[in-house]
Amino acid sequence: MGVEVVVEGLSKSFGRQTIWGDVTLTLPQGEISVLLGPSGTGKSVFLKSLVGLLRPEHGRVMINGVDICSCSEHKLYETRKLFGVLFQDGALFGSMNLFDNIAFPLREHTRKTEAEVRRIVLEKMEMVGLIGAEKKLPGEISGGMRKRAGLARALVLDPEIILFDEPDSGLDPVRVAYLNQLIVDLNAQIDATFLIVTHDIGTARTVPDNIGMLFRRELVMFGPREVLLTSTEPVVEQFLNGRREGPIGMSEEKDAAQAAAELAALAANGGSTLGGPKGGGGTGIVPQIEVSPGLPVRAAVRRRKERVMRILHTLPPTAQQAIVASLTPDEQAYFGVYAGAGAPQRMTQPIAPPSPQPREPWTPSPWTRPGGEA
Repeated sequence: MGVEVVVEGLSKSFGRQTIWGDVTLTLPQGEISVLLGPSGTGKSVFLKSLVGLLRPEHGRVMINGVDICSCSEHKLYETRKLFGVLFQDGALFGSMNLFDNIAFPLREHTRKTEAEVRRIVLEKMEMVGLIGAEKKLPGEISGGMRKRAGLARALVLDPEIILFDEPDSGLDPVRVAYLNQLIVDLNAQIDATFLIVTHDIGTARTVPDNIGMLFRRELVMFGPREVLLTSTEPVVEQFLNGRREGPIGMSEEKDAAQAAAELAALAANGGSTLGGPKGGGGTGIVPQIEVSPGLPVRAAVRRRKERVMRILHTLPPTAQQAIVASLTPDEQAYFGVYAGAGAPQRMTQPIAPPSPQPREPWTPSPWTRPGGEA
């Protein structure tokens, strides 16, 4: 089971340059969160601060009652054992085959026998679909396979928090889709707390339970996906819909007057997408990726939806309607709501939660077939 990560008032600078300031958020345990933001906003710096590789000037990062920003080196070392990290390029040793790359943390940080190491490594390689590729060198395999090998290595110490630094960089859209499915499936199996830094809009809209957005040296928003996908906050709406119109420019933020004029023109043309497809004018919330058949139901999804429904009444009517419309009929009945004119209507008699439906046997995807080249 993953652990909760509580960030309070975190600020980081390099010299006189402030990277971001007063960042406050909570990564709910066992859920997938995504951190977005234009290039240069310090997303990777944030990941390094979470794991204690960089020390922020102000604020706290609380994990299991330990503030990793001010704790002793011994406490920091022990807390880091909770983390697994998938670096952007996989960070594999070029002279080692995949088996030895994945086994490296076990041999360095544990006293397990080689028989135990082999069992664990093969188990993790099977989870990411690399069985049969144990003797291959990193230079002999595709970028997608290197990402999966890096992920298997991040899993071998059974971490409770996994950080992904742009896992989709350098991959084609098909491989990104497979990787996204793998991330969701892994979360269902190990129930760890995931944080993904990405620029990929498709990943941001379909994978996470929670979305955060860094811009202009601050955290603009962080919350459940339904809230961010229906947000009318200009920078969030612009980024999640991949538009030119809005506060974000090519290299720096735009002049405020220019951004305001663009947004006014967009609104006049009915251009608000409210979670609809890129460049479209829809008002629906894009469906979240579901786990592959045969795997456990993700408990995180129910927890997140219950959290969203508790704050539903605080959101704008259009957002409320979109959120209720995204629920299945069983979920609407369970929460006692239905989409009516204006704000969603409340049912007089909510029903008990639906019983879980049996799942079909799991059919391995190309990611989980031995030696699959995806």
